[in-house]
Amino acid sequence: MITKETKTPQDGTQNQSPVRHFNVYSIERSKGKTIPYSRRDFYKVTLLTNHCILHYASRSIEITQPALIFSNPLVPYAFEHLSEVKEGYFCIFTEEFLKSGDRMDNVHDVPMFKIGGTPVFFLNDKQVLYVESLFQRMLEEIETEYVYKYDLLRNHVNLLIHEALKMQPEISAFIHQNAASRIASLFLELLERQFPIDSPGQVLKLRNASDYAVNLSVHVNHLNYAVREITGKPTTVHITNRIVNEAKALLLHTDWSISEIAYSLGFQYPTYFNNFFKKKTGATPLSLRK
Repeated sequence: MITKETKTPQDGTQNQSPVRHFNVYSIERSKGKTIPYSRRDFYKVTLLTNHCILHYASRSIEITQPALIFSNPLVPYAFEHLSEVKEGYFCIFTEEFLKSGDRMDNVHDVPMFKIGGTPVFFLNDKQVLYVESLFQRMLEEIETEYVYKYDLLRNHVNLLIHEALKMQPEISAFIHQNAASRIASLFLELLERQFPIDSPGQVLKLRNASDYAVNLSVHVNHLNYAVREITGKPTTVHITNRIVNEAKALLLHTDWSISEIAYSLGFQYPTYFNNFFKKKTGATPLSLRK
């Protein structure tokens, strides 16, 4: 379960400011368990000590020694473990959690979280001991009732970031033999990560092929060619169909207003959404809802 941070004023009343999500896990202890966190909302810092391959955007990086790995939720990634033993730690958190310390304007500006950056930092023995100690302290701290424990946990995350900033990123990435297939697969995965839209306040971040190309660190022409070659459909068709399907689901299964649905799907004005929906489905949003 994701731990939610709330601030409690001295008078004992609960502060109504938004919750800030954070949790930390031991990979060995979480073996065989499902770790419940939103695939699109959470940043992740991982310490891995076993042999594996990180598939990140259109690249793959072989992890041959202990490494500190930073994951951006907008970039598809997956670990291909090459050894039976999985050891290490990871913590997950929202951008709001990290920014609430008032030390950072935008987590996207942190080099290891930047789109197109290299997220892997190989560690020596001394660094492994230090990073392990940070994760172990976080595991202990999150179980306490200390009222300011999230300030401490945030400081520990910042220590992980600064430890990585002192090192040069690992750049020995290799390209998959079937690059088109890999890019198309990453695009489809990233497309699905944008959905479902859970609340009217959640706005669709990636709306066109150029947005996806930036997040996958490829030229938009390369993305369009790969997607069409592998799927037989243009990138824009996949995006449009997914938005239409989400619009139908929101119209049929929520009580949100047409305006709220339009804004959450990235339309500046409800009329734009109405015209888009009618063009693609032959019906207006209101008629579908009725």
